[in-house]
Amino acid sequence: MKTVLITGCSSGFGLETARLFLERDWRVIATMRTPREDILPPSERLSVLALDVTDPQSIHQTVAAAGPIDVLVNNAGIGVLNALEGIAMTTVREVFEANTLGTIALTQAVLPQLRQRKAGVIVNVTSSVTFKPLPFLSVYTASKAAVNAFTESLALELRPFNVRVALVLPGRAPETRFGENARLRMQGGFPDAYAELARRIFEEMGQPAAITHALDVAEAIWRAANDPACPMRLAAGADAIALAQAY
Repeated sequence: MKTVLITGCSSGFGLETARLFLERDWRVIATMRTPREDILPPSERLSVLALDVTDPQSIHQTVAAAGPIDVLVNNAGIGVLNALEGIAMTTVREVFEANTLGTIALTQAVLPQLRQRKAGVIVNVTSSVTFKPLPFLSVYTASKAAVNAFTESLALELRPFNVRVALVLPGRAPETRFGENARLRMQGGFPDAYAELARRIFEEMGQPAAITHALDVAEAIWRAANDPACPMRLAAGADAIALAQAY
């Protein structure tokens, strides 16, 4: 039986991915900042562990408790939506700590066991905004684009050890908590100079359009974990696939 460790399982993509791997008979280590076992089906193959990817001690404790794993899914992250002038540098650092440095730190902690066994897969979840940048997502996009570059370089250095590295790039997913946690960091709203642009952008976002569902992302992660022949970059969701084809 194979084991997957997934970060950010309290909601959205991480929660759906944990469900999918459980349904398909994997051992699942579902991690989140505040563990909740009631959100996933009871199973002897399920372990729910506390993990804060910005805390080195938390990473060490979780990796030790998890034991041998076959697949690491770096999904945990936070959003921010605002003009750059409206974002405090403390918030910029918070976003990079969670989205970029957290991914790098957890990967570094798990790598030795994969390298020694000469087997394993690392799947990093980023975003389709790295295909087509959008206004008010400069900080978020930068944090995810950094993970893309990190992943592509890491894949080359791990190839001799038979460890695969993949990227899953979801599109806009209204059913997740991205919008909610991004709004929490808006710090009083958009600066006045950007109000008209913000109005136009939100108006466009309100129009009917293709979107990404959490199951789209879970299926892409499943494919990345199980299909050695799949592309290193997998767009997930109808809108993300369209963007990938266009750019």
